[in-house]
Amino acid sequence: MAPSESALMTPDQLVQQHGITRVLAFGAHPDDIDFGAAGTIAGLTASGVEVTVCLLTSGDAGGFELGRDSAEMARLREVEQCEASALLGVHDVIVLDERDGFVRPTDELVGKIVRVMRQVRPEVVISPHPERAWDRLQKSHPDHMACGEAVVRAAYPYVENPFAYPELQAAGLEAFKIGHLLLTTAPQHQVNLRLDVTGQEAVKMAALRQHFSQHPDAERMEGFVLDQMREIHAGDGFAEEFHWVTVNAPDTISGF
Repeated sequence: MAPSESALMTPDQLVQQHGITRVLAFGAHPDDIDFGAAGTIAGLTASGVEVTVCLLTSGDAGGFELGRDSAEMARLREVEQCEASALLGVHDVIVLDERDGFVRPTDELVGKIVRVMRQVRPEVVISPHPERAWDRLQKSHPDHMACGEAVVRAAYPYVENPFAYPELQAAGLEAFKIGHLLLTTAPQHQVNLRLDVTGQEAVKMAALRQHFSQHPDAERMEGFVLDQMREIHAGDGFAEEFHWVTVNAPDTISGF
């Protein structure tokens, strides 16, 4: 069942409604997932859901301090992500080897994502949205959109097609069907789900603080994020917003 337009529910209600036990969250860079969905992920793990994080890049082109080489920045940002994820109850962080700033939804990258999906076998996949959000262009970094496009292609049809990437099937990573996508950074006209994460806002801020290499003014960043969460909630609380997409429902016919 799809949520009604701009529905507001808690992560636990989403878990109970859809029987969610495993979630796989993709980001182009360290901190992408935490900006978009840290409160939701904290709520999911609190409800007993196993969450895995997969980054396409190490974020080696990020940061505001000159003088760090890219290898040092990559190592630092991977550590920051692991520490941030641990605060949310996530202990499995996978990092792929795409180049920060130059992510493209190639067949090779889609295959890497399919491999991770078949290893984790989640019911729900979190990812940046593949469409540009003109309301706030900073959400739509080209790497974010490329990550979203590659994840959506992997989610359908490739992860469920045993004839796609046959080397994965031969290695015992069998095809399966993903239930839903939970897309962050969505254009406003695509937002159809708001998750009430009131009570998780502090752990979200704590997770974002772990990405200290990216925030020359952490106080201003926190204020901006909290104000956004209050606006999304539209009440006395904090929320995160998504485009919820059903890939496979009980009545879905492949190809239609």
